[in-house]
Amino acid sequence: MKIEKTVKILNKRARFEYEILEEIEAGMVLTGTEIKSLRSSKASITEAFCQFIDGELYIINMMIDEYKLGTFYNHKTKRERKLLLHRRELLKFEKKLKDAGNTIVPLKLYINDRGKAKILIALGRGKKLFDKREAIKDRENKRNLDRILKKS
Repeated sequence: MKIEKTVKILNKRARFEYEILEEIEAGMVLTGTEIKSLRSSKASITEAFCQFIDGELYIINMMIDEYKLGTFYNHKTKRERKLLLHRRELLKFEKKLKDAGNTIVPLKLYINDRGKAKILIALGRGKKLFDKREAIKDRENKRNLDRILKKS
């Protein structure tokens, strides 16, 4: 079991599905086996989202695999995990969340240089189907242009 120095778990789908309005870094409340499993890159945030419960922000549907060497102290793979933010940041996000179509999605889960697990969350507005098609078209055009420039 190899433990990596820098762990970066990305939600590649989020930038395609949502128009990102604002980003913020948050800490998380984790148990011992969860952080050990994170350090070995055994997590997924593709289906995760954030929700306010009693004035506090929680991340829901984030999957952290069970730690192989954990005994009966092991954690549940999908549970609500509390996010650590300042009160004014929470109030700002809660106020902006009341607008129609806005949601809070995780973009990146990583361990910083001090060894703390951090998550980059963003306030996003859902894209329409034609916006997604336009993003695909732009990506294809950029690829073709890079291919042409590389040949010449």
